[in-house]
Amino acid sequence: MSREPLIPRLGYDYIFPNPRYAMKEGLLAYGGDLNPDRVLMAYRQGIFPWYNEGDPILWWSPDPRLLLYPEKFKIHRSLRKKLRHGHYKIKLDRNFVDVMRHCANVPRHGQNGTWILPEVVESYSMLHAQGFAHSVEVYDEEDRLVGGLYGVSVGTAFFGESMFSLQPDSSKIALAHMVELAKLWKFDFIDCQIPSDHLIRLGAERVDRDRFLDELEETQKKPGVPGDWREHESSIEAITW
Repeated sequence: MSREPLIPRLGYDYIFPNPRYAMKEGLLAYGGDLNPDRVLMAYRQGIFPWYNEGDPILWWSPDPRLLLYPEKFKIHRSLRKKLRHGHYKIKLDRNFVDVMRHCANVPRHGQNGTWILPEVVESYSMLHAQGFAHSVEVYDEEDRLVGGLYGVSVGTAFFGESMFSLQPDSSKIALAHMVELAKLWKFDFIDCQIPSDHLIRLGAERVDRDRFLDELEETQKKPGVPGDWREHESSIEAITW
């Protein structure tokens, strides 16, 4: 008689089980806390927290993984037109918490509520203060925040967490700029975590977990772009569409 595999509970240390042996859908462990050091350790190993309010913290490393290699990003004609002629401004790391809160309020098909809970915002805000979590923000002509994304950057990997749009295509505009920044900064990939048709249409691809973890290991040997990304906003001026 087959048995369901046991999911280990994390202790006080920041040691995770080997993600290569996670369940196929990716559940690896539960418990622990969202101390920024633990969360950062998780990302460096290809693991991320994802859970609902009232549940224990769940840690995931799914198989397959959805990766967007910057050179494979697909810009459709209508989006390219907006990128060339749109009346917007792109800023980095100016309103990280606001971006997270907007992402938390995005209605998502088949989901009730959000996983971007107050304790998640608090943890990632501390990672932001430490120079590991970042936001790409889209502002309209009146300097109102109308779209953006946030994620975690360690080494030459960017782990995209969530996006939002208050105007049509503003999240895609943020993603397009993140991709171009990834090219300029020689990032290896943008991790999109769980496969979605929307991101696959934009060029993301399913990658076996073992391959992802091998590639991730290589990214952690490179310095990447830590620190306050506001210092790198001039890089946006180098982007041409």
